[in-house]
Amino acid sequence: MTAIFWIFVVLFAVAALAFVLPALLARGGRAESPEGDTANVAIYRDQLKELDADLATGTLGPVQHEEARRELERRMLEDISVASPGSAAGSDRATALGVGIALPIVAALLYLAVGNPLALAPAPAGHGQEITVQQIEGMVERLAARMKENPDDVKGWVMLGRSYAVLDRFPEAVAAYENAVKRSAPDAQLLADYADALAMSQGRTLMGAPEKLIAQALKVDPDNVKALALAGTVAFQKKDFKGAIAHWERALKVVPPDSDMADSMRDSIADAQKLIGTSARPDPAQKAAPAAAAVSGTVSLSPALAAKASPDDTVFIFARPVEGPRMPLAVMRKRVRDLPTAFKLDDSMAMTPAAKLSGYERVVVGARISKSGNPVSKPGDLEGLTGPVKAGDSRIVVTIDTEVR
Repeated sequence: MTAIFWIFVVLFAVAALAFVLPALLARGGRAESPEGDTANVAIYRDQLKELDADLATGTLGPVQHEEARRELERRMLEDISVASPGSAAGSDRATALGVGIALPIVAALLYLAVGNPLALAPAPAGHGQEITVQQIEGMVERLAARMKENPDDVKGWVMLGRSYAVLDRFPEAVAAYENAVKRSAPDAQLLADYADALAMSQGRTLMGAPEKLIAQALKVDPDNVKALALAGTVAFQKKDFKGAIAHWERALKVVPPDSDMADSMRDSIADAQKLIGTSARPDPAQKAAPAAAAVSGTVSLSPALAAKASPDDTVFIFARPVEGPRMPLAVMRKRVRDLPTAFKLDDSMAMTPAAKLSGYERVVVGARISKSGNPVSKPGDLEGLTGPVKAGDSRIVVTIDTEVR
Protein backbone atom coordinates (compact mmCIF):
# COMPACT_ATOMS: atom_id res chain seq x y z
CA MET A 1 0.00 0.00 0.00
CA THR A 2 2.83 2.40 0.90
CA ALA A 3 4.72 1.70 -2.33
CA ILE A 4 1.62 2.31 -4.45
CA PHE A 5 0.95 5.57 -2.63
CA TRP A 6 4.44 6.93 -3.28
CA ILE A 7 4.28 5.84 -6.94
CA PHE A 8 1.19 8.03 -7.30
CA VAL A 9 2.99 10.86 -5.48
CA VAL A 10 5.84 10.70 -7.99
CA LEU A 11 3.42 10.63 -10.94
CA PHE A 12 1.49 13.66 -9.67
CA ALA A 13 4.75 15.52 -8.96
CA VAL A 14 5.93 14.88 -12.54
CA ALA A 15 2.58 16.10 -13.87
CA ALA A 16 2.83 19.25 -11.76
CA LEU A 17 6.37 19.91 -12.96
CA ALA A 18 5.28 19.47 -16.58
CA PHE A 19 2.80 22.29 -15.94
CA VAL A 20 5.12 24.62 -13.99
CA LEU A 21 8.57 24.27 -15.57
CA PRO A 22 7.76 25.44 -19.13
CA ALA A 23 6.35 28.68 -17.74
CA LEU A 24 9.45 29.22 -15.63
CA LEU A 25 11.81 28.55 -18.54
CA ALA A 26 9.84 30.93 -20.76
CA ARG A 27 9.96 33.99 -18.50
CA GLY A 28 12.73 36.07 -16.98
CA GLY A 29 14.01 35.01 -13.58
CA ARG A 30 13.12 37.02 -10.53
CA ALA A 31 14.33 36.87 -6.95
CA GLU A 32 12.15 37.47 -3.95
CA SER A 33 12.97 37.88 -0.32
CA PRO A 34 12.58 34.67 1.67
CA GLU A 35 11.23 36.67 4.61
CA GLY A 36 7.80 35.40 5.57
CA ASP A 37 8.11 31.95 3.93
CA THR A 38 7.54 30.22 7.26
CA ALA A 39 4.30 32.15 7.79
CA ASN A 40 3.26 31.39 4.19
CA VAL A 41 3.62 27.65 4.68
CA ALA A 42 1.72 27.88 7.97
CA ILE A 43 -1.19 29.71 6.33
CA TYR A 44 -1.44 27.22 3.52
CA ARG A 45 -1.11 24.31 5.94
CA ASP A 46 -4.06 25.61 7.97
CA GLN A 47 -6.12 26.18 4.83
CA LEU A 48 -5.30 22.69 3.55
CA LYS A 49 -6.42 21.28 6.90
CA GLU A 50 -9.69 23.18 6.56
CA LEU A 51 -10.20 21.83 3.04
CA ASP A 52 -9.54 18.27 4.24
CA ALA A 53 -11.99 18.81 7.11
CA ASP A 54 -14.63 20.08 4.68
CA LEU A 55 -14.10 16.98 2.53
CA ALA A 56 -14.42 14.67 5.55
CA THR A 57 -17.67 16.29 6.68
CA GLY A 58 -19.13 16.46 3.20
CA THR A 59 -19.14 20.25 2.95
CA LEU A 60 -16.95 19.94 -0.15
CA GLY A 61 -17.24 17.24 -2.76
CA PRO A 62 -14.11 15.44 -4.05
CA VAL A 63 -13.99 17.50 -7.24
CA GLN A 64 -14.36 20.83 -5.41
CA HIS A 65 -11.79 19.69 -2.84
CA GLU A 66 -9.24 18.79 -5.51
CA GLU A 67 -9.73 22.08 -7.38
CA ALA A 68 -9.34 24.11 -4.19
CA ARG A 69 -6.29 22.13 -3.14
CA ARG A 70 -4.59 22.68 -6.51
CA GLU A 71 -5.31 26.40 -6.27
CA LEU A 72 -3.71 26.53 -2.81
CA GLU A 73 -0.61 24.71 -4.08
CA ARG A 74 -0.39 27.14 -7.01
CA ARG A 75 -0.54 30.14 -4.69
CA MET A 76 2.00 28.62 -2.33
CA LEU A 77 4.49 28.23 -5.18
CA GLU A 78 3.93 31.87 -6.12
CA ASP A 79 4.51 33.07 -2.54
CA ILE A 80 7.52 30.99 -1.53
CA SER A 81 10.90 32.20 -2.79
CA VAL A 82 12.59 29.76 -5.17
CA ALA A 83 15.52 31.83 -6.57
CA SER A 84 19.00 30.71 -5.51
CA PRO A 85 21.13 33.24 -3.53
CA GLY A 86 23.37 35.26 -5.80
CA SER A 87 21.61 34.24 -9.02
CA ALA A 88 21.28 36.86 -11.79
CA ALA A 89 18.11 37.85 -13.62
CA GLY A 90 18.96 35.57 -16.52
CA SER A 91 19.32 32.38 -14.43
CA ASP A 92 16.03 30.90 -15.65
CA ARG A 93 17.37 27.37 -15.99
CA ALA A 94 18.73 27.45 -12.45
CA THR A 95 15.35 28.66 -11.18
CA ALA A 96 13.56 25.90 -13.10
CA LEU A 97 15.97 23.32 -11.72
CA GLY A 98 15.39 24.65 -8.23
CA VAL A 99 11.63 24.29 -8.61
CA GLY A 100 12.09 20.83 -10.11
CA ILE A 101 13.92 19.78 -6.98
CA ALA A 102 11.88 21.82 -4.49
CA LEU A 103 8.38 20.93 -5.66
CA PRO A 104 8.50 17.21 -4.76
CA ILE A 105 10.24 18.06 -1.48
CA VAL A 106 7.67 20.74 -0.56
CA ALA A 107 4.85 18.36 -1.51
CA ALA A 108 6.30 15.64 0.70
CA LEU A 109 6.82 18.06 3.58
CA LEU A 110 3.26 19.38 3.22
CA TYR A 111 1.92 15.84 3.30
CA LEU A 112 3.90 15.10 6.44
CA ALA A 113 2.63 18.36 7.95
CA VAL A 114 -1.06 18.21 7.06
CA GLY A 115 -1.65 14.69 5.77
CA ASN A 116 -1.93 11.41 7.61
CA PRO A 117 1.39 9.55 7.32
CA LEU A 118 0.28 7.18 10.10
CA ALA A 119 -2.26 5.72 7.71
CA LEU A 120 0.65 4.45 5.59
CA ALA A 121 3.32 3.59 8.11
CA PRO A 122 3.14 4.42 11.86
CA ALA A 123 5.82 6.85 12.92
CA PRO A 124 6.36 9.13 15.94
CA ALA A 125 4.91 12.60 15.52
CA GLY A 126 7.36 15.42 14.86
CA HIS A 127 7.55 18.80 16.47
CA GLY A 128 6.35 21.60 14.17
CA GLN A 129 7.50 25.19 14.41
CA GLU A 130 5.18 27.42 16.40
CA ILE A 131 3.56 30.04 14.16
CA THR A 132 2.44 33.25 15.83
CA VAL A 133 -0.84 35.03 15.26
CA GLN A 134 1.11 38.05 14.04
CA GLN A 135 2.73 35.98 11.27
CA ILE A 136 -0.62 34.60 10.17
CA GLU A 137 -2.24 38.03 10.16
CA GLY A 138 0.73 39.39 8.20
CA MET A 139 0.22 36.75 5.54
CA VAL A 140 -3.46 37.60 5.27
CA GLU A 141 -2.64 41.28 4.88
CA ARG A 142 -0.28 40.41 2.03
CA LEU A 143 -3.08 38.55 0.33
CA ALA A 144 -5.42 41.52 0.88
CA ALA A 145 -2.85 43.86 -0.70
CA ARG A 146 -2.52 41.52 -3.67
CA MET A 147 -6.28 41.53 -4.19
CA LYS A 148 -6.22 45.34 -4.49
CA GLU A 149 -3.81 44.90 -7.41
CA ASN A 150 -5.79 42.03 -8.95
CA PRO A 151 -9.45 42.63 -7.98
CA ASP A 152 -10.86 40.24 -10.59
CA ASP A 153 -9.28 37.15 -8.99
CA VAL A 154 -12.41 35.41 -7.67
CA LYS A 155 -10.54 32.54 -6.03
CA GLY A 156 -8.31 35.06 -4.28
CA TRP A 157 -11.34 36.83 -2.80
CA VAL A 158 -12.74 33.48 -1.62
CA MET A 159 -9.44 32.57 0.02
CA LEU A 160 -9.25 36.00 1.67
CA GLY A 161 -12.80 35.62 2.98
CA ARG A 162 -12.04 32.22 4.49
CA SER A 163 -8.81 33.55 6.03
CA TYR A 164 -10.59 36.50 7.66
CA ALA A 165 -13.29 34.15 8.98
CA VAL A 166 -10.64 31.92 10.59
CA LEU A 167 -9.24 35.03 12.31
CA ASP A 168 -12.76 36.01 13.50
CA ARG A 169 -12.56 39.20 11.39
CA PHE A 170 -16.05 38.73 10.06
CA PRO A 171 -16.75 42.23 8.66
CA GLU A 172 -13.65 41.90 6.45
CA ALA A 173 -14.69 38.35 5.54
CA VAL A 174 -18.10 39.68 4.44
CA ALA A 175 -16.45 42.30 2.22
CA ALA A 176 -14.19 39.69 0.61
CA TYR A 177 -17.07 37.28 -0.04
CA GLU A 178 -19.13 40.13 -1.48
CA ASN A 179 -16.36 40.89 -3.96
CA ALA A 180 -16.20 37.21 -4.93
CA VAL A 181 -19.98 36.96 -5.41
CA LYS A 182 -20.05 40.07 -7.63
CA ARG A 183 -17.36 38.64 -9.90
CA SER A 184 -18.45 35.01 -10.24
CA ALA A 185 -21.30 32.93 -11.59
CA PRO A 186 -23.82 31.79 -8.96
CA ASP A 187 -22.04 29.34 -6.64
CA ALA A 188 -23.88 27.58 -3.82
CA GLN A 189 -20.84 27.05 -1.59
CA LEU A 190 -19.72 30.65 -1.97
CA LEU A 191 -23.20 31.96 -1.14
CA ALA A 192 -23.41 29.70 1.93
CA ASP A 193 -19.98 30.85 3.18
CA TYR A 194 -21.03 34.47 2.57
CA ALA A 195 -24.26 33.93 4.56
CA ASP A 196 -22.34 32.32 7.43
CA ALA A 197 -19.83 35.19 7.69
CA LEU A 198 -22.60 37.79 7.41
CA ALA A 199 -24.54 36.09 10.22
CA MET A 200 -21.45 36.10 12.46
CA SER A 201 -20.86 39.80 11.73
CA GLN A 202 -24.39 40.75 12.75
CA GLY A 203 -24.56 39.07 16.12
CA ARG A 204 -24.76 35.40 15.09
CA THR A 205 -28.23 35.64 13.56
CA LEU A 206 -29.17 34.16 10.20
CA MET A 207 -32.30 36.26 9.87
CA GLY A 208 -32.54 38.87 7.12
CA ALA A 209 -29.83 39.03 4.45
CA PRO A 210 -28.13 35.73 5.46
CA GLU A 211 -31.43 33.89 5.10
CA LYS A 212 -31.88 35.29 1.58
CA LEU A 213 -28.35 34.21 0.61
CA ILE A 214 -29.06 30.70 1.90
CA ALA A 215 -32.21 30.53 -0.24
CA GLN A 216 -30.17 31.61 -3.29
CA ALA A 217 -27.58 28.93 -2.56
CA LEU A 218 -30.24 26.22 -2.45
CA LYS A 219 -31.65 27.40 -5.77
CA VAL A 220 -28.21 26.95 -7.32
CA ASP A 221 -27.59 23.57 -5.63
CA PRO A 222 -30.43 22.02 -3.59
CA ASP A 223 -27.97 19.48 -2.14
CA ASN A 224 -25.30 21.86 -0.87
CA VAL A 225 -24.60 20.60 2.64
CA LYS A 226 -23.68 23.89 4.29
CA ALA A 227 -26.70 25.69 2.79
CA LEU A 228 -29.00 22.87 3.94
CA ALA A 229 -27.53 22.93 7.44
CA LEU A 230 -27.94 26.70 7.70
CA ALA A 231 -31.47 26.56 6.25
CA GLY A 232 -32.37 23.98 8.89
CA THR A 233 -31.06 26.28 11.60
CA VAL A 234 -33.11 29.19 10.23
CA ALA A 235 -36.26 27.05 10.27
CA PHE A 236 -35.48 25.80 13.79
CA GLN A 237 -35.08 29.37 15.07
CA LYS A 238 -38.48 30.20 13.56
CA LYS A 239 -39.93 27.15 15.36
CA ASP A 240 -40.64 25.55 11.99
CA PHE A 241 -39.40 22.22 13.28
CA LYS A 242 -40.79 20.18 10.38
CA GLY A 243 -39.00 22.47 7.93
CA ALA A 244 -35.77 22.14 9.89
CA ILE A 245 -36.06 18.35 9.86
CA ALA A 246 -36.68 18.35 6.10
CA HIS A 247 -33.49 20.35 5.44
CA TRP A 248 -31.34 18.28 7.78
CA GLU A 249 -32.67 14.96 6.47
CA ARG A 250 -31.80 16.02 2.93
CA ALA A 251 -28.30 16.95 4.06
CA LEU A 252 -27.95 13.53 5.72
CA LYS A 253 -28.35 11.90 2.32
CA VAL A 254 -25.26 13.78 1.08
CA VAL A 255 -22.77 13.67 3.98
CA PRO A 256 -20.83 10.50 4.88
CA PRO A 257 -23.07 8.50 7.25
CA ASP A 258 -20.27 7.94 9.78
CA SER A 259 -19.06 11.57 9.88
CA ASP A 260 -19.29 13.93 12.86
CA MET A 261 -21.58 16.19 10.82
CA ALA A 262 -23.99 13.31 10.25
CA ASP A 263 -24.05 12.57 13.99
CA SER A 264 -24.68 16.24 14.78
CA MET A 265 -27.55 16.43 12.28
CA ARG A 266 -29.15 13.29 13.68
CA ASP A 267 -29.04 14.85 17.16
CA SER A 268 -30.57 18.08 15.82
CA ILE A 269 -33.32 16.15 14.02
CA ALA A 270 -34.11 14.24 17.22
CA ASP A 271 -34.29 17.52 19.14
CA ALA A 272 -36.65 19.05 16.55
CA GLN A 273 -38.84 15.95 16.57
CA LYS A 274 -39.28 16.26 20.33
CA LEU A 275 -40.39 19.87 19.93
CA ILE A 276 -42.99 19.26 17.21
CA GLY A 277 -46.40 20.09 18.62
CA THR A 278 -45.09 21.73 21.79
CA SER A 279 -44.35 25.24 20.51
CA ALA A 280 -48.04 26.18 20.12
CA ARG A 281 -48.95 25.28 23.70
CA PRO A 282 -45.92 25.46 26.00
CA ASP A 283 -46.42 24.91 29.69
CA PRO A 284 -45.37 27.57 32.26
CA ALA A 285 -42.05 25.83 32.96
CA GLN A 286 -41.13 25.94 29.28
CA LYS A 287 -42.01 29.65 29.10
CA ALA A 288 -39.71 30.38 31.99
CA ALA A 289 -36.79 28.38 30.59
CA PRO A 290 -35.39 30.95 28.14
CA ALA A 291 -35.14 33.62 30.85
CA ALA A 292 -32.93 31.30 32.92
CA ALA A 293 -30.98 29.99 29.91
CA ALA A 294 -28.03 32.34 30.40
CA VAL A 295 -25.01 32.76 32.63
CA SER A 296 -23.01 35.96 32.90
CA GLY A 297 -20.21 37.56 34.87
CA THR A 298 -16.57 38.56 34.38
CA VAL A 299 -13.36 36.88 33.23
CA SER A 300 -9.89 38.04 34.26
CA LEU A 301 -6.31 36.80 33.94
CA SER A 302 -4.26 36.15 37.07
CA PRO A 303 -1.28 38.56 37.29
CA ALA A 304 0.94 35.56 37.99
CA LEU A 305 0.29 34.24 34.47
CA ALA A 306 0.12 37.55 32.60
CA ALA A 307 3.66 37.16 31.22
CA LYS A 308 2.69 33.85 29.58
CA ALA A 309 -0.04 35.37 27.42
CA SER A 310 0.14 37.66 24.39
CA PRO A 311 -2.46 40.38 23.66
CA ASP A 312 -3.56 38.61 20.46
CA ASP A 313 -4.02 35.15 22.01
CA THR A 314 -7.56 33.80 21.69
CA VAL A 315 -9.73 33.49 24.80
CA PHE A 316 -12.58 30.95 24.74
CA ILE A 317 -15.31 31.55 27.32
CA PHE A 318 -17.65 28.59 27.66
CA ALA A 319 -20.24 26.75 29.73
CA ARG A 320 -20.43 22.96 29.85
CA PRO A 321 -22.47 20.36 31.76
CA VAL A 322 -21.41 19.46 35.28
CA GLU A 323 -21.66 15.79 34.38
CA GLY A 324 -21.66 13.85 31.14
CA PRO A 325 -20.14 15.01 27.83
CA ARG A 326 -17.63 17.86 28.07
CA MET A 327 -18.84 19.47 24.83
CA PRO A 328 -19.59 23.16 25.52
CA LEU A 329 -23.23 24.24 25.65
CA ALA A 330 -22.32 27.82 24.69
CA VAL A 331 -19.08 29.46 23.56
CA MET A 332 -17.85 32.99 22.86
CA ARG A 333 -14.43 34.32 21.81
CA LYS A 334 -12.38 37.22 23.03
CA ARG A 335 -8.71 38.28 22.94
CA VAL A 336 -6.32 38.57 25.86
CA ARG A 337 -6.22 42.31 25.19
CA ASP A 338 -9.94 42.43 26.14
CA LEU A 339 -9.34 41.07 29.66
CA PRO A 340 -10.78 41.66 32.16
CA THR A 341 -14.10 41.46 30.34
CA ALA A 342 -17.76 40.93 31.01
CA PHE A 343 -19.51 38.01 29.33
CA LYS A 344 -22.94 36.52 28.83
CA LEU A 345 -23.54 33.00 27.50
CA ASP A 346 -26.98 31.91 26.29
CA ASP A 347 -28.74 29.53 23.89
CA SER A 348 -27.91 31.69 20.86
CA MET A 349 -24.28 30.63 21.31
CA ALA A 350 -25.03 26.90 21.34
CA MET A 351 -22.86 24.69 19.14
CA THR A 352 -25.86 22.50 18.26
CA PRO A 353 -29.62 22.81 18.87
CA ALA A 354 -29.47 19.44 20.62
CA ALA A 355 -27.32 20.77 23.50
CA LYS A 356 -28.27 24.12 25.04
CA LEU A 357 -27.90 25.89 28.37
CA SER A 358 -31.66 25.84 28.80
CA GLY A 359 -31.52 22.05 29.07
CA TYR A 360 -29.38 22.06 32.23
CA GLU A 361 -29.97 23.28 35.77
CA ARG A 362 -26.28 23.48 36.69
CA VAL A 363 -23.18 24.10 34.56
CA VAL A 364 -19.44 24.74 34.88
CA VAL A 365 -18.22 28.03 33.39
CA GLY A 366 -14.64 28.36 32.21
CA ALA A 367 -12.22 30.46 30.19
CA ARG A 368 -9.19 29.24 28.27
CA ILE A 369 -6.37 31.17 26.59
CA SER A 370 -5.33 29.22 23.51
CA LYS A 371 -1.92 29.91 21.98
CA SER A 372 -2.88 28.06 18.79
CA GLY A 373 -6.39 29.47 18.48
CA ASN A 374 -7.72 25.91 18.70
CA PRO A 375 -10.67 25.39 21.06
CA VAL A 376 -9.30 21.96 22.09
CA SER A 377 -7.23 22.25 25.25
CA LYS A 378 -3.47 21.76 24.74
CA PRO A 379 -0.42 21.84 27.05
CA GLY A 380 0.70 25.43 27.55
CA ASP A 381 -2.84 26.86 27.39
CA LEU A 382 -4.01 28.92 30.36
CA GLU A 383 -7.35 28.10 31.96
CA GLY A 384 -9.75 28.93 34.75
CA LEU A 385 -12.93 27.07 35.81
CA THR A 386 -15.72 27.64 38.27
CA GLY A 387 -17.40 25.01 40.34
CA PRO A 388 -21.00 24.06 39.50
CA VAL A 389 -23.23 27.15 39.13
CA LYS A 390 -26.94 27.49 38.52
CA ALA A 391 -28.19 28.37 35.05
CA GLY A 392 -29.32 31.99 35.24
CA ASP A 393 -26.53 33.10 37.60
CA SER A 394 -25.37 36.62 36.67
CA ARG A 395 -22.55 37.08 39.19
CA ILE A 396 -20.03 34.52 37.99
CA VAL A 397 -16.32 35.31 38.38
CA VAL A 398 -13.81 33.31 36.33
CA THR A 399 -10.08 33.76 36.96
CA ILE A 400 -7.64 32.24 34.50
CA ASP A 401 -5.02 30.98 36.95
CA THR A 402 -3.87 27.53 35.79
CA GLU A 403 -1.48 26.39 33.05
CA VAL A 404 -2.60 23.26 31.21
CA ARG A 405 -0.04 20.47 31.53
